[in-house]
Amino acid sequence: MFGGIDEVDWAALGHAYGPADDVPELLRGLASTDPAERDAALDGMYGAVHHQGDVYDSTLACIPFLLELVANPAVQDRGGIVELLTSIGGIDLDGDDELDPEDAEFEYAANYAMAASAVTAGADVFLGLLGDEDRGVRLAAPLALATLHSDPVRVLGLLRERLGVEPDAEVLFACVEAGGRIALRHGCLAPEVVEWLSGLTRVSYGAGLRLAALAQLARCAPDELPANVVPGVTGLLRELRAEPVAAASSGAERPSTPTLVGQLRERHEEEIAGRHAPWTADLLRTLHSGLGDRVDDRIALLADQLCSPDWGQRIDAVRMSSGLLRTWRGAYEELAGLIGEQLADPEPRLAEAAECALEELFTLARPAADALADRVAADPGAWVREWASGPPTLGNAVTALARAGDRRAVLVLARTLDRPEAPRDLGYALDHLGAAAVPLVPALRRHLGELDLDEELYDRAGPLLYGLTALRAAEAAPEVLRLLRGAPEYRREWVFESVLRALAAFGPAAYDAVPDLRALLHCSDISVSLAARTAGALWAIESDAGAVLPVLRTALEASDSAGRRSAATALGALGPAGSAAAPALGELLRAAEPWTRVDAAVALWRVTGDPERAWPVLLAAWEEFPYTRVATAECLVELTAEGADGAERILRRELASLRRHNAVDGGYGSHDIFTDEKLLALCRRALTREGPTA
Repeated sequence: MFGGIDEVDWAALGHAYGPADDVPELLRGLASTDPAERDAALDGMYGAVHHQGDVYDSTLACIPFLLELVANPAVQDRGGIVELLTSIGGIDLDGDDELDPEDAEFEYAANYAMAASAVTAGADVFLGLLGDEDRGVRLAAPLALATLHSDPVRVLGLLRERLGVEPDAEVLFACVEAGGRIALRHGCLAPEVVEWLSGLTRVSYGAGLRLAALAQLARCAPDELPANVVPGVTGLLRELRAEPVAAASSGAERPSTPTLVGQLRERHEEEIAGRHAPWTADLLRTLHSGLGDRVDDRIALLADQLCSPDWGQRIDAVRMSSGLLRTWRGAYEELAGLIGEQLADPEPRLAEAAECALEELFTLARPAADALADRVAADPGAWVREWASGPPTLGNAVTALARAGDRRAVLVLARTLDRPEAPRDLGYALDHLGAAAVPLVPALRRHLGELDLDEELYDRAGPLLYGLTALRAAEAAPEVLRLLRGAPEYRREWVFESVLRALAAFGPAAYDAVPDLRALLHCSDISVSLAARTAGALWAIESDAGAVLPVLRTALEASDSAGRRSAATALGALGPAGSAAAPALGELLRAAEPWTRVDAAVALWRVTGDPERAWPVLLAAWEEFPYTRVATAECLVELTAEGADGAERILRRELASLRRHNAVDGGYGSHDIFTDEKLLALCRRALTREGPTA
């Protein structure tokens, strides 16, 4: 093996961390008889040569040697090398091969294209792997062939033949998945694949294979799914539960290795330990992805899974429910209640998954509130989570109960405030509890007043200030002013911003802060943004437009976009008293940065009371930048919509949409559900012109 490897000038090639002169050692490590060396070598390939999916000139130089390794049956763990080659050669360019040679991305796109060509040229090596003795190789080969081989007709035929002789269930599922991949990549073969998959759903096949076929039908031809797909799938899951538990087939036991590859393997083994048919999770995820916006069907399927006697199916259902709830709108009361029931399960992984899922739901978790309260009461030791490094935080169940707005969380939070160090995130839960959390104010003041004015001040004070701001606890003004007067240089502006938000929320009751704010307003060394925020706090306390308008109008003309946005927000709070700044706000409607345009439009509408100039900007942002919709909906609730042509149309369209406005494929934020539900509530209020509900 490795003929010619020393003739390559590896030092002249590069990877993610510089010269690639270490690559020959990595390639030889892949062929080692020591499993730890093989793991370390595969780690190195992913970490440097194929870092985060990138393809370098050294990656291209590796391809012939990787293909040689795959073809040698004496090499162990070749399945991992097959997966590496599939990743290197299977990158979808999405048109990047049409880039101009002068474009900065051209070299990367060219490398991807050359990698795809090189691996495809050697893809015949994968044909002989479908019947390999190594189960890991047989698991990886079908997708490699479907992704990389230039003769999909031949590959599809081999996959279909393999179903008749393959003894391993998961390898069979990999063959079916590869068939779905071929249908997606080669439209001309889609009808044949769909016919094949439909045939596999018949009762003459095992329940697992039928489920795999349904999952791939959902993926590549969802319209071909049978009308009774939900009862059909739930029936298959029942059949699978009735089957005897098969022995684990993950391969021979191997020593632990301090590598990412080894850690991932161990984590996977821990995850599937004690589970019946753990592979159903991947099949069901694929099925759910294919069902897409068929929310009612997905809820029904998940509800059945959550009632399964198999805790493994229930933990999968909890996690899939999170994905559904984050992406799609629906009637989730039953689902939330069923997730809550998992909190009492003796399997700790299931109960923990349920806590995490409910924590993201905020008020949607209210059907599970009793179960959350029981969980919290049963385990006081879990109220606060201690960390090896960093401050303590609230336990997931406590956070979920508080975010649901359940007043039973208040007593628990009060107990955590008895600790010498309050949980770092406690303050962020208080705005969901409203007036019920007011009894916590004295303890919050005590903790804030005891903080050292050192370099950790922002991290420790921020959550406490957030909570006091949410509760509008004006009696805490002395403790808040102490921070304004004594904040250290380190992160001082960050501390000031939190302080200013609190003082603005306190309003006239914080009048003692006026001299300090006036002095801060005229400091020569503060940023434009902080000056604008200071002016906003002054206005909230004493309503003296003459004292703040000059500062805010000057800030609108700054080059700093953060300063302009802060000034626009502060001016919007002035309402008609800020009308003198209307021309400058109008100029910002043409700003390059979308959020600057939106903030300026909102402020202009507020100071003039007329949406004529602001509304077209907000309407365009609503369509182009969905994250701006909450700000616009708030305007439609609070201000006159007369002259805002099309407002009713977009509000009704938003309410009719099934997909959450902030859903992003491949990512999410902890407050996505909360923010989208807030948007829906605002849209309803704007249409009915009702005030906020308690």
